[in-house]
Amino acid sequence: MPSYKAPVEDVLFLLNDVLGFHRYDNLRGFSDASPDVIEAVLNEGAKLAETVLAPLNAVGDREGCTRHPDGSVTTPKGFKAAYDAYAQGGWMGLSMPEAYGGQALPHTLNSAIQEFASGANLALGMYPGLTQGAMAALEVHGSEAQKSLYLPKMVEGAWTGTMNLTEPHCGTDLGLLKTKAVPNGDGSYSLTGTKIFISAGEHNLSENIIHLVIARIEGAPAGTKGISLFVVPKFLVNADGSVGERNPVSCGSLEHKMGIHGNSTCVMNYDGAKGWLVGQENRGLNAMFVMMNEARLAVGIQGLGQSEVAYQNAVAYAKDRLQGRALTGAKAPEKAADPIIVHPDVRRTLMGIRAFNEAARALVLWTALQADIGHRSDDEKQRQAAEDHMGLMTPVVKGVLTDRGFANAVEAQQMFGGHGYIEEWGMSQFVRDARIAMIYEGANGIQAMDLIGRKLPKDGGRAMMSFLGEVQTFLKDHGEDEAMKPYVAPLQAGLNDLQGATMWFMQNAFSKPDNAGAGATDYMHLLGLIALGYMWARIAKAALARQAEAPSEAMAAKLVVGRFYMERMLPETATRLVRIKAGAETTMALGAEAF
Repeated sequence: MPSYKAPVEDVLFLLNDVLGFHRYDNLRGFSDASPDVIEAVLNEGAKLAETVLAPLNAVGDREGCTRHPDGSVTTPKGFKAAYDAYAQGGWMGLSMPEAYGGQALPHTLNSAIQEFASGANLALGMYPGLTQGAMAALEVHGSEAQKSLYLPKMVEGAWTGTMNLTEPHCGTDLGLLKTKAVPNGDGSYSLTGTKIFISAGEHNLSENIIHLVIARIEGAPAGTKGISLFVVPKFLVNADGSVGERNPVSCGSLEHKMGIHGNSTCVMNYDGAKGWLVGQENRGLNAMFVMMNEARLAVGIQGLGQSEVAYQNAVAYAKDRLQGRALTGAKAPEKAADPIIVHPDVRRTLMGIRAFNEAARALVLWTALQADIGHRSDDEKQRQAAEDHMGLMTPVVKGVLTDRGFANAVEAQQMFGGHGYIEEWGMSQFVRDARIAMIYEGANGIQAMDLIGRKLPKDGGRAMMSFLGEVQTFLKDHGEDEAMKPYVAPLQAGLNDLQGATMWFMQNAFSKPDNAGAGATDYMHLLGLIALGYMWARIAKAALARQAEAPSEAMAAKLVVGRFYMERMLPETATRLVRIKAGAETTMALGAEAF
């Protein structure tokens, strides 16, 4: 049976040594996150993930969810008790304001807990994850009455949340939606339409489900300019906050999926369901983007979580599985064969996954820290810089971490040989579960187009110039440090490729948009390679400082893994640059009819 161990020590090292977490004690909520509190939170979160969530991962995959004739849905055996443990532990409101029952701790800590939950049990972790996204949207755009009515119960975990965007004919292009909202004359609206692919749309984990639904008010403009956002509870809520009568919103069917079987992905039917406008009329996407961006970062974390759990199990198997002899002679002469961990190709594979995981974790926490700064700082320039970072890195975290997370799950599966293809070993579940992360919350090709089309040129390229400047400053500050040269020199070469690619886009994107489109995914991954490389350079700096104080095997290992990334993985930037410059002539040469 697969196992999972939350990477608590690595998170602590990243927060304390690499990111200098406590330099931000001036931000709201950070002074409450003392080193002891942080360690306690992470250890308790790890305990929940390892002992409560992880043992149910295979159960959820085998059993899936069940829809009953009355439209109700039950989750797999043990999910309800596990969800209750999550809610009762206060994890739902870890970073929510105290006014709604939350603990107001930094979102950065919540991101670490999200990784633990995603690695332990992705399908189960989605239920609270979606609720946290819905809470974020309501906190920013909901009225005071809506926040007072819904948020305390959602923070408590008594109520869960969803977002309803996709329709059978309408995916990324939300301007095509058909769900309509008709005013009832009392401040509420009657919503009618069908939504598909709604994760956690119906289930038995909470007493109420608060749906955030986009729809077009009768008479509103066509396209995205006429989209509004509504809060539509499964059960109407009485003035005193108690649950009232059933709203006419129901699960028409469950989607039959490749993975995440333990999450109830529903077709949702709104048959005149009563809802209330969130934010301004015809400005629904602005409100929904809060939840969507939160979800995109969370999905990137899911990619990392699946990569990490697949890696852990592959390493354990490689240390135990006997097959062949090392090329340099027997390493276990007392045994019939050597464990496969001695073989170079196995080590190359495992090192590549580990090198990605550690840098990706750093990138996630760095980006989560920027989210905290953007929401909690009183310094306008600091907030602007943090928001620039978030805008630039959100598609990278979502796209690159899920692309690589899935590829790493496949490579980890390969370590098992034929056993990796057999369900009882659990590796196939990691592959199947990881696959969805590349698709939902905006397919990764869309993330790449968003990056080059919107995020890159925004504000005259200010976010990219800031990122390039930060990395260049780091390289300049550490370029003469002999111990840092194995990390600095490759990063500088890769940064040159990124600058070349960025210049190419500036010169070609508008005059030859097909060229830009053809190179978008390569550019996203090139930027991701540099972001991860920058993380490794910062990790190396912190590890060297630790080694100087008290040498340890853990820090020595980080330095080796970091060099592997710089020597074997980062040079891919040159290939990506060549692909980008190749343009789209061949890509677009074959007419659509020829396909």
